[in-house]
Amino acid sequence: MWIQFPIDMVHNLSLKNSIANKYLAQLRDVNIQNNRLLFRKNMQRLGNIFAYEISKHLSYQEIETETPLGIAKCKVPNNRIVLGTILRAGLPLHEGLLEFFDDANNAFVAAYRKNHKDGTFEIHMEYITCPDLTGATVILTDPMLATGASIQKTIEHIQEYGKWDQLHIVSIIASSFGVDYVRRLYPEAHLWMAAEDEELTAKSYIVPGLGDAGDLAFGKKLQE
Repeated sequence: MWIQFPIDMVHNLSLKNSIANKYLAQLRDVNIQNNRLLFRKNMQRLGNIFAYEISKHLSYQEIETETPLGIAKCKVPNNRIVLGTILRAGLPLHEGLLEFFDDANNAFVAAYRKNHKDGTFEIHMEYITCPDLTGATVILTDPMLATGASIQKTIEHIQEYGKWDQLHIVSIIASSFGVDYVRRLYPEAHLWMAAEDEELTAKSYIVPGLGDAGDLAFGKKLQE
């Protein structure tokens, strides 16, 4: 059965014209992807943009700031933010968010697909390092939201570290399947993406996607 999710909980940057679309186009471009520095930089830039957009959904308090000429009233976020990322592909995106949320605590999850000969796979967890999440605004990043299995596995594990107040899930590209799957599991979460691609292959790769974000950012790995 098809379910209509609240539009204000799903945020697709590509639906509006902005500079984010330029960075996404360069990330997708096979003729530009061999420039690893630019690939990481564009992921980082999108992290900056996501951070700015997410900041509009935080709570704020008014403070008084002393200037050389007097006192100014300013509104600043009062959320306790925890930035979490799935290694290794999520690191540049994480860094972009951290540049804006520079006082955030951080969590890191080592997870990867463990493939089987029949074409199926499972998400294998290596380790987690995580602060107390009680009452926090958690921003979890995974560049490619394909099936949603990595996000699900990660959330199941970090729930042990406390009950958060807000959850934001950030991906550069998400499949339509992944979006629906994650929204059904976590309807209270804000889901952010630079673009949504409809097709998912039999091996659960997003098409047209952009390829393996981890390999493009940091070089090819021996593990398959």
